[in-house]
Parts: sequence; structure tokens; C-alpha cells
Amino acid sequence: MNLIKSIFCVLLVVFILPTDAQEIPPIQIFTPQDYGAEDQNWSIDQSDDDYIYVANNRGLLEYNGATWAHYNSPNTGILRSVRVVEDRIYTGSYMDFGYWIKNREGRLVYSSLVSNQKLSVKEDEDFWGIIAIEGYVLFQSFERIYIYNIVEDSFDIINSDSRINKMFNVNETIYFQKTGVGIFKIENGGETLVTSIEVIRNKELVNIFESDSELLLLTKEGGFYSLIDDEVILWNQDLNRLLSGLSIYSSTRLNDGSFVLGTIANGMIHVDENGKLLLKVNQSYGLSNNTVLSIMDDSFGNIWLGLDNGINVINLNSPYKVYTDKQGVLGTVYASAKTENYLYLGTNQGLFYKLLNTTEKFSFIEGTKGQVWSLAVVQGDLFCGHDKGTFIIKGTNAEEISSEIGTWGVKEIDGYPNLLIQGNYRGLNVLERSGNTWRYRNKIEGFNISSRHFEFINSHELLIDHEHKGVYKIKIDADFMKIIDYKKLPISKGEKSSITTYNNKILYSYKEGVFAYDSDNHVFQKDTVLSELLSDEKYVSGKLIGDSNGNKLWGFSKDAIIYIEPGKLSTVPKVNTIAISSEVRKSKLGFENINELSNSYYLIGTTEGYLIIDLNKIEHKALDINLNSVDYGRHPDELMPLDLVNPSIFKNKSNNIKFNYSVTNFSKLSASNYQYKLIGIYDNWSNWSMSPDVFFKNLPHGDYTFEARAMTDGIVSNNVLSYSFTIEKPWYLKPLAIVSYVVVGMLFIYVLYYFNKKYYKKQQLKLIEKKERQLKLEQLENQRQLIQVKNKNLQQNIENKNRELGMATMNLVKRNELLSNIKGELSKSKSLTEVGKVVKLINSSINDTNDWELFEEAFNNVDKDFMKKIKSIHPSITPNDLRLCAYLRLNLSSKEIAPLLNISHKSVEVRRYRLRKKMGLEHEQSLSNYIIEL
Repeated sequence: MNLIKSIFCVLLVVFILPTDAQEIPPIQIFTPQDYGAEDQNWSIDQSDDDYIYVANNRGLLEYNGATWAHYNSPNTGILRSVRVVEDRIYTGSYMDFGYWIKNREGRLVYSSLVSNQKLSVKEDEDFWGIIAIEGYVLFQSFERIYIYNIVEDSFDIINSDSRINKMFNVNETIYFQKTGVGIFKIENGGETLVTSIEVIRNKELVNIFESDSELLLLTKEGGFYSLIDDEVILWNQDLNRLLSGLSIYSSTRLNDGSFVLGTIANGMIHVDENGKLLLKVNQSYGLSNNTVLSIMDDSFGNIWLGLDNGINVINLNSPYKVYTDKQGVLGTVYASAKTENYLYLGTNQGLFYKLLNTTEKFSFIEGTKGQVWSLAVVQGDLFCGHDKGTFIIKGTNAEEISSEIGTWGVKEIDGYPNLLIQGNYRGLNVLERSGNTWRYRNKIEGFNISSRHFEFINSHELLIDHEHKGVYKIKIDADFMKIIDYKKLPISKGEKSSITTYNNKILYSYKEGVFAYDSDNHVFQKDTVLSELLSDEKYVSGKLIGDSNGNKLWGFSKDAIIYIEPGKLSTVPKVNTIAISSEVRKSKLGFENINELSNSYYLIGTTEGYLIIDLNKIEHKALDINLNSVDYGRHPDELMPLDLVNPSIFKNKSNNIKFNYSVTNFSKLSASNYQYKLIGIYDNWSNWSMSPDVFFKNLPHGDYTFEARAMTDGIVSNNVLSYSFTIEKPWYLKPLAIVSYVVVGMLFIYVLYYFNKKYYKKQQLKLIEKKERQLKLEQLENQRQLIQVKNKNLQQNIENKNRELGMATMNLVKRNELLSNIKGELSKSKSLTEVGKVVKLINSSINDTNDWELFEEAFNNVDKDFMKKIKSIHPSITPNDLRLCAYLRLNLSSKEIAPLLNISHKSVEVRRYRLRKKMGLEHEQSLSNYIIEL
């Protein structure tokens, strides 16, 4: 069973997969995942600003050249038709039709004409066609045609008992077909029969075209018919044979008069105005589906196909055509060559050929299986450099002329027409003409380094580039047998580097730039023009290729293919750029190859086949950049749309803003890059980027102007879009807040001043109080000191008084003692009369009260309160007792008191005894101590 399956699969590949080598325009594919809706796309149209609108199963699709937008069908029904009329996008769907208009935020808003006009549509009525003409929009279902007057906002209706398949606009006349009845046209708001000839009556019309004085009728399964004067005949037998067995569903006519036909199961067919096949593209050639539901040619000459599964864009006017080896038969193309009859491709899988200017498949040349490195036409012979050796290709056969493995390339030697030099894995070999063919002659000894890139300085001197070792200069002997000298030149080695000759200069190219060899000084000098184009961040390969006639030098940068031509009016070379990036062109880096097929046509080998470039079709056309939407919000994930027309002002916290912009570039092999700046914070242009939007987060308050521009195919856009907006200051920075701050600040300053003043006043009062207290304390201290001084003086006075009193008392004591002594001695005298007088005088002197009064006065001056105090305590004491107390107060002994009282010592003791009793002193209590302490 497995064997049967395998055989069936092989047969399926052989009989079903295409066997021709058709070169087709680039096809850009949009899947349902790309545009975010369902697979079927029933109608396509383009607006004046080149936006694309598609009627899809899930609603209306809008494409701006960078991103898709999807708008759900208003009643969830399938959109069957779309037509753009000025600023309105009319659509027809299940039991509804109406129009969409962009609001100021760039979003489409739908208005239903059925609901607004309160039309009564039939049950399950679908609207398959829309045509705009002379201020009217016509909506076609299978049962009716609704004629909408835009100006008057009114309707007329054409009813039909038969099915209306489609309606057609032919030179401002509306035609439609009633199945089984005939073809009608609309005149004066009503239907008029055009023809009901049987040959066309029951054939479903797909389209009607005008051709000279006839109408061309395209049928679904019968091909083209011509209607002339009510006569219907087949239009083109060859074309109808081509269309035989095919079911045509959609079609359009291009500006050049050619026709594009969409089939049910066979993809798209393009025929010229005479019916000759130009292009046939189906799923095997790159379409995403073979059922073409709708066709539209846009303003750029692209063909848009609404498919049963996806949307495809065929860049019909592209300067590129693509051959893709979908079966993997060819592999990566490393070299190509053209002879009078054949086109040859050298790949990693061998050498292939096909007849020129045909779409037949490539055929393999036997004996060349394996890696082909080079193809070169030298002296009319085609040389093939192969991993196995060297071959000469004659027609469809390969003749091995050298088995030395690994031939990189073959070059002529100036002045030696019968000799050729070939570079291979291990140096250089010589080929020699022998009769009508070439043969291997010898290896040039003395140099065994791989020689992929080499150029002649003269017949016997060469420069050889090895990307991992550097550049060598070698000198060969006169017989081309051995190397007589070689040296490595002082220039850096470079990955994917190369060396070639252009305009009589040897050029060496690697990442650091392009350098020209100065043969006089044997050094390389930098070529600033070429280096600017092919070095640093632009570098992907140093491969330089001069074409066969020496007019052009080709180079390959990251973003473009560069070719140099001689200046026509000056010696300055002309630099041309083909803006196709390395990712898009898919060349084998370091092994890029280009071959001139004819004037302005060039073939470039890729990893999947090859590209053909028509230089005459390359246009440097600037496009317009459009602002699609501006969204803002407080949170990056919660954005709201902004007005695209008027400058916007929004609150401070709504400071996240996103811009979406685009150019309507629908070319698959060219990319648009964008650049922006936000004046007010980012005043310089950003780096070029492929992203069609930019998101600014958490912008500070201020006035901003956003600007953006685009670059397509190396050409900057016609315009620079501009959008101004303002982010308000936070509430705490607004004028009212600032005024409040000033008022609050002034109030705060006043309050601060007030409380400071109060505080300092309080502090001042405290300080004054403190000073007053200090003054009072000082005064008190001064008074205390003064009192101390006074007390001291008083004490001193008292002491002086006491001394005086003591001295006076002692004097009295001494005097009285002296008088007593004198009295005693006189008492012993015999003359009693005279002595008596003296004694009497002495007694009067001793008992003189004046002495006591003087003593009492002095005593009271020293201790004035003593007499009063003791008298108050002991009122019973007598004056004599007080006198005794005074003497005891002075701490006088009884012996010292006796003379003062003029009594004996014993009498003093008696008096002391009596005084003790009066005072009630205890026996053990000292009278003297009591009186002194009192």
C-alpha cells in the first residue's frame, strides 16, 4: 500500500506541478491572519488617497499600505460589494446597504441607507454589485437594482422577475443581464432591452467591455463574444480555446486594453487586447488560492485579487520578475550566462539550461551534477567552473577539459590569445587552445592559495584576493609556468571581499570600503564614493561585478543594489540605486551574480531561483505619507482616538500617545521606511525604521509637534506630516494654582512673620524678664554684698564696741581693784581721819552709778535686746541681777565681776546662786552658758 501511495505521489508531482519556467511579477500575499478577518473576499476598490477597501465575510477591510483595519459588518452579515465614491465607501451586504465615512478621528462610521430611507428589502436579499455614475449609486441584488440619488437622497427601484446576475458600467452606460431573458441597459431611470439572442441568453455574463463599435461579452464558461448590431459571435477563437474548460468568475480591463480574468479553480489569466496570453498565475506559481472572487487594478498598476482564501497583490508593472524554483530542482543560483540560443544557470546542484524567451522548464546538462562556481563566455566559448573541474558547454552538452578540482573562474591573458588563466582551489592553472577547443596545460608552480578572485595588473602580474588571508601580488615567469615573486600587500583581509577591474582600475572591496589599486606606488587608496555606498552598516558583501561591455559596475549593499555608470558629460561616475534589500532579493551573500540578458534586462541569481530586473521600469517616484490615527490615554493599554484635524489639548495624566502613519506602497520587493521627530522633546529625526507607528509614553507637559516622513525605494516622501498637540500642565502648575501658591505663600510668609514677630517679642519679653531678674538678682546680690559689708562693718563695729566694752570693763575692773588695793593699804594707816576721807572718796568712786550707766549704754549698743529679752523671760530679776547677767553675758568670771560690783568674790557666788534660783535653772545647768546662749 505504501508503495502504491509513493508511486501516486510521484505521478501527481510529474503531471500536476508546472513544468514550465515562467517568470512572473512579484506577488504579495495577505492571509486572513494578516488582515484579521475571514478567508473570502468578494469585492475590492480603492479610494482617492489610494487606500484599499475589501468586502469580506466578516465586514469591511481597510489597507493603508502598512496596516490593515477591520470594521465589523453592521448586521453581522457577509459584505458582498464595495465601491468608493469621493469620501464615502458604499457597501452591500445581507439585507442591507449603506455607506461608511471617516470621522475626525480617522475611524469609519457606518450609515445604513436601508434603515434611513425605510426601504423594504426582500427576504434574504444580498447586494452583490455597486456602481457609481453621474451622481447616482446603484445597488444590485439578484432581484432588484436600487438607484440612489445622492443629491436628493432618494431611491428608484428596478424590479425583475428573473435573476439579475451582475450589472456593468460600460462607457457610462449601465448594462445588466436577466437570466434566460437577455441583456438590458438603464435609460431614463428605466430598463431597455439590448439583446435577447439565444446564443447569449442562457450564458451567465461575467463582464461587458467596449471595443471600438462593439461590445465584448465575457461569459462564465463560454469565453468572449462580440455583440455588433444585435449579432453575437465568438470574439477570438484562440482565446476561447485557452479558456475552454475554465470557469470565469471575475474580470477587469486594464488601461492598456488588456484583460485580467479570475477563474474558479485555475487562478488568474492575463491576456492582451487581442486575446494573446501574457501571464497565467495560479497556486503553483505563488497565489494563495486558485479561486479569484474579485479583481481590481489600482492606481499604481497593481492587480488586487480577492480570493476564496486571502488577498493577493500582483505587481504587474513591477520592474522585477521572479522565477521561483518551487520544486527544488535548481537550488541556489551561483552563476548565469546567455548565448545566442540558451539561458544557463549554474547552481549548487549542477548546470541547467532552457531556450531563450520561452517558458519551457530548465533542463539538466548531464555530467555537471554538483557545485557550479562560474560561467563565462571567453572568445565565444562558454566555460563552466565546477567543483569537479572545468567544462566547455556546447549547446546542451558539457565537455570536460580539466579535471583539476574546484575551478573558480577563467580569464583571458592580454597579448596571449591562445592562453587562459583559471583560478582554482590551489592556485592558478593555464588552459591552452588546441585546434577548436581548449585543454589543460599546466599548473603555475609556487602559489598554492585558493584564487577565487584575481585580476591582471599586466600580462605577468596579478592581484589575488583571499578573504581569510588577504591580497597578494604575484609575478609569473614569461612561460606562465611558475611564480617568480609574490608578496602580501598592506591592506586588511575581509570576509566576503572581492577584487575586480572596472574602468581600467583594480578595485578591492570589503567591509571597510572600496579601494583602488595604485600600480605606481603598489598601494590601495580608498574610493570615497563607492565606500560611502558599500561599507560599514550598509555592508553585506564586498562582491563587485563588472558587466561584459564594461559600462556598469555592480555592488550589493544591505538595502539596495548599486550600479555605477560613466558620466555622460563629466568624468564623475553616475551612481544608480535599486532599492531592493538583501532580505528581499535573497542572493547568496558573497556569491552574488548578475548577467545582462538584453539592453536594460538583467538576471540576478537567488537562493530560490532568480530575479529579472528591467532598468527602464525603475521609477523614482515619491509617495505621500498619511496620518491614519492618533490615540492617547492615561494608561498605555487603554487608549482613545484623537481628532486628526484640529490640534488637541488633553489633561496632564493622559500623556501616552500613539501615532499610526503609512505610505500606500503595495510593492512586494520594495520596503517603506519611516522617520519621525517630536518637536518639543525629540527635535532630531529618528533612525529609519520599517515600523509604521510610534508610541510615546509618559510625556511631560508642554506643546508638541509630531512630524514624520517616509522613504520608499530610496525616495523620501513628497510631504512631511505634522500634528500638534498640547499636554496640559498638572493642576498644581496651572495659573490659578500658581496664584493660589502666591497667596498661600504670602499668607504663609505673613503668618510666619506674625508668629516670628510674636515669638521674638515673647523671646524679647523673656529676655527682658531674664535681664530684669538678672538685674534684680544682681541688685539683690549687690544688696546682699552691701548687707554683708554693712554686717561686716557692724560686726566689726560690734567687735570694736565689744573690745571697747571689754577694755572699759577691764579698766573699771583694774581701777576698782586699784582703788580697793589703795583702800586696803590706807586702812592700815594710822591717820584715820585723813584716811577715812580718802576711803570715803574711793568708795564713792567705786560705787559711782555713772560708770554703770556708761557700761549699760555700751552694752546695749552691742547687745541691745538682751536686757529686754531676759527681763521678759525672767521678770523677777532685779537691776543688780541684770547687772550680773550683763557681766556673765560678757563671759566674765566671778573674780572679775567682784570688783565691778564692789563686793567680794564670795558675794558674787552668792548672787549667782540666787540668780540661778530666780531663773529656775537645773543644778547641772551652767548659768553662764545659759545667759550667753540666750
